[in-house]
Amino acid sequence: MLKLAGPLLVAQLTQMLMGVSDTLMAGRLSSTDMAAVAIASSVFFPVMILVQGIIMALPPIVSRLHGAKNHAPIPEAGHQALYIGQALSLLVFIASFYTYEMFTPFNMAADLQRISADYLQYVFIAFPAFCVYQVLRQYSEGLSHTKPSMIIMIVGLIVNIPANYVFIYGELGVPAYGGAGCGIATAIVLVAMMTCNWLYVKTSKKLSFAPFFEYSSKPNFIGIVAHLKIGLPIGFALLFEVTLFSVIALLLSPLGAKIVASHQIALNVSGVLFMVPLSIGLAVTIRIGYLLGENRDSSAKDASYTAVAMGLGFATINALISVLLRYQLAGLYSTETDVINMAADLLLLAAIFQFSDAVQVIGGCILRGYKDTKAMLIITICSYWGVGLTLGYMLAMTDIIVPAMAAAGFWVGIILGLTVAAILLSLRIRFIQKHLPQDGNQSV
Repeated sequence: MLKLAGPLLVAQLTQMLMGVSDTLMAGRLSSTDMAAVAIASSVFFPVMILVQGIIMALPPIVSRLHGAKNHAPIPEAGHQALYIGQALSLLVFIASFYTYEMFTPFNMAADLQRISADYLQYVFIAFPAFCVYQVLRQYSEGLSHTKPSMIIMIVGLIVNIPANYVFIYGELGVPAYGGAGCGIATAIVLVAMMTCNWLYVKTSKKLSFAPFFEYSSKPNFIGIVAHLKIGLPIGFALLFEVTLFSVIALLLSPLGAKIVASHQIALNVSGVLFMVPLSIGLAVTIRIGYLLGENRDSSAKDASYTAVAMGLGFATINALISVLLRYQLAGLYSTETDVINMAADLLLLAAIFQFSDAVQVIGGCILRGYKDTKAMLIITICSYWGVGLTLGYMLAMTDIIVPAMAAAGFWVGIILGLTVAAILLSLRIRFIQKHLPQDGNQSV
């Protein structure tokens, strides 16, 4: 499990570092450029997450075929995912011609709107490359080859930083594009990572048993529908999760910049720590799919229990980090004493958050391995929005239950919502495992 999860963890952390480098390098130019990057990213990121989630149906499909040693249909499954990705990317590409109009209703300052729109246009133009990259990445990961994802993501970061420098500040004879230059750099990175992944899948002897490029399949309606039945719930579950935290930040904005800043600091720290259970979850999706393909449902159950145990173990470490280093971690983001103290208080709640978060993210990934994603979507919406956001708002912004707790109220609500999700997902996993056919009778 760790052999699969380790490279995935490095890849996820490297992806986060790309976003951090964009923000830091644009911020050194001006607060307007940094704000524009943040605004444009708040549009691009949910779109990216939704499409990536839909494509993430590929690993459970190909891993099960791989486990069953039924290699012939694997490339076709990848081709159908590619057709889906390119259809979605075409819609995003068309939207690239209307990015300026997207921000018009928000009455932004002219410079802020221009930079935000330009950034978004550049990354939307490169979105087809992102989709090809994701399909090839999920294809190789689904076949248990995760190291290439790590290496390619590191290559992306290596390209991203100098490209940012050149296009933001105007070096090597290139005009200075300011914050919009981050968009150009991101577009270049997406093309670079697509090219690297294409070369790996094309030339790797480890994937020769399922050659993606040996032949091309025509669009297959049945195959596309089968992929979307798994992928759409994954994509929308991830989208609802991402937008939840955006909504919380907006709801906190009337309470002042310091409260919003402290919330963002705690959320950012938790986001970095979250990469550990997420990587374990991504690994167990692949492992369960492979074992079910081999008709070893008992081993698949053992893998699910092992993943949850590993997640709780790392959650304990993450909780200790959140408690013992809370002031130091908050101090990395701000020099203001009030903000540091408020963020440190929220990190105490983030320590509790680690346990239910680990169980629910790994639980959701276990269900992906069983191709049971519709229940995951329903549980996510009800738990995050129905329980977490509703209770969080009542605790944070009203005196209905207790005196208004501001940001801490939302964190308590999130913890309760995640706990409900963890319990419901665990019950769903037990139901699915209980009703599996006996070893030797599963369909791939």
